[in-house]
Amino acid sequence: MRNHRSHYLGAEEKARIEIIPMIDIMMFLLVFFMLATLKMIQGAGIKLDLPQSSTAEQLQKTVKVSIGVTKTGELYMDAKPIDANTLSARLKGLVQGNSNVDVAIAGDEGVDYKKIIGVMDVVRAAGISSVALVTNPAT
Repeated sequence: MRNHRSHYLGAEEKARIEIIPMIDIMMFLLVFFMLATLKMIQGAGIKLDLPQSSTAEQLQKTVKVSIGVTKTGELYMDAKPIDANTLSARLKGLVQGNSNVDVAIAGDEGVDYKKIIGVMDVVRAAGISSVALVTNPAT
């Protein structure tokens, strides 16, 4: 006679998925990423004593310059009147102090194309390749 009981002793139980440990892990990951994200945000307004490094590099700032050209050919740099020679010297000074200089040229609606090209030549001669022309959006 066979023992029916031995048949049940070796039987495997059905696999179960435990939800509670998975929820604990997900909460841990959520808190970890929230804290990591907060540490990445710059602490503006907080006085910090930063450590020194012998291999540190200075971040380059982008300088934005606005040049205006009127119908009569007058030049304005950042809303102040300027002549072409002074404009060239100031732009070269900006390039020497910082390699990232963006120039926006705003020409009056009736200004000659030749005058705009002349200003672009002055800007490019100063070593600036980032030049944009300012317009109003079409309505």
